[in-house]
Amino acid sequence: MVFSSLLFLLCFLPLCLGAYYVIPCFFKGRTEEHRLQNSILLTFSILFYAFGGVKYLALMLFVILLNWAGGFSVSKKRHKDGARKFFLVLVILLNIGIIFFFKYFNLFTAVLETLLFPELATGGRAVNLWTLTGNGALGWPEVVLPIGISFYTFQAMSYVIDVYRDEAQLQTDIFKFALYISFFPQLIAGPIVQYRDIERQLSARQESVDRFAAGIRRFTFGLAKKVLIANTLGEMVDTIWALDLTKIGASAAWLGAIGYTFQIYYDFSGYSDMAIGLGKMFGFEFKENFNYPYQSVGITDFWRRWHMSLSYWFRQYVYIPLGGNRGSQLATYRNLFLVFLLTGIWHGANWTFFIWGVAYGILIIFEKAVLKDLYDRFRIKTLIRLVTFFIVTILWIVFRADNILLAKTFISRLFMKGSEGFNALSFLTGKRLITLILAILCAGIIQKIPLSRKSRIVKLATGVFTLVLFALSIIFLVNGTYNPFIYFQF
Repeated sequence: MVFSSLLFLLCFLPLCLGAYYVIPCFFKGRTEEHRLQNSILLTFSILFYAFGGVKYLALMLFVILLNWAGGFSVSKKRHKDGARKFFLVLVILLNIGIIFFFKYFNLFTAVLETLLFPELATGGRAVNLWTLTGNGALGWPEVVLPIGISFYTFQAMSYVIDVYRDEAQLQTDIFKFALYISFFPQLIAGPIVQYRDIERQLSARQESVDRFAAGIRRFTFGLAKKVLIANTLGEMVDTIWALDLTKIGASAAWLGAIGYTFQIYYDFSGYSDMAIGLGKMFGFEFKENFNYPYQSVGITDFWRRWHMSLSYWFRQYVYIPLGGNRGSQLATYRNLFLVFLLTGIWHGANWTFFIWGVAYGILIIFEKAVLKDLYDRFRIKTLIRLVTFFIVTILWIVFRADNILLAKTFISRLFMKGSEGFNALSFLTGKRLITLILAILCAGIIQKIPLSRKSRIVKLATGVFTLVLFALSIIFLVNGTYNPFIYFQF
């Protein structure tokens, strides 16, 4: 179930909100009310995840139990430092082992089959390695990736590490901890929420009409970004990528590349907006996950603005423990490279993600070592933004491709003439052109227009605009069948 589905919008969410706000009215006492509300949210969260596959619900519950028990094992008040460190390493290795098995076992199998049985390789050993085309010689069954495993496992690990560092309180109530991990707004695709940020909200949070209204607005804006922009661009992008890429010309290739650049932004940031909005409806406050990344001045700035919860996680639990920038310049560069290597690997078991992460690591090191002084000296922000957008767009091609050979072909077509009938005009309808223009304007340009948020006219216009966006989104969902979500595969 996705937030942008009619089942969620018209059935699941109204039932959950109704139960959350109506049932506690029959009980007295704020403490009992919050305990009951937590139980309602936990029940609906488990039902929400069960729609993605009941058999993987047991895995999520195991991760919850493992890390809840892990918190006791690493608590400063319960064990000595030697035992705490041992249990910390054990819990982290078990979490990583779960992620490795479900995300990377198929890659491991494909590589092993190609190396051990090269005679069965259909396109040759090198091609099979690059495309991860296994030959089935080992007969091992393919492992299906559970939805959201990377997100909720990282959340669980951050709790254990923070308890070990004494930066978060030990949670003795397993049901509150289970709600922290499984809370449906951020369960599937983040933002990655740290326990210390919401531990008080699990026990005492304040719902209000203003916060609920803000949540509705935020959710609706995210829904519109996903349904009206990302889905429209996604249909066009998928059509281009489904073609024989050796025949498309530069205009079609650039349309596909730029279209995907905006599709993934509106798809993912829209989902994050919906998650943050849903949190507000239930009295929770989540941190922002995006800050207009296509307005970035440089690659480093881009990663301060893109998927900020993931960047912050790697900074807190990988970069700083490795030494951060406290050591030599060479050590700092090494730490940066390892962080982005792991960022690429986190996204999936494909050489494309590996190369995507390595490329960003190299670019950020080069930027810090060579370009930083030039940025400060010349301050040509518009030019730097354009160059940054160009680099990000090229790397999104690598990210989008099924394998690295396909990415290489697509990138080469950006600078080649194609066959007749395979140019941009073949795919750019009026609706798609308007959507693309809106995508560009809403990526940080319109938001710079100064408006007084306290103005009654602005408030009224915002309310009307929110209703119109919601109605349009519902109409698009009723009339359309295309509604994927890119980050479900991570």
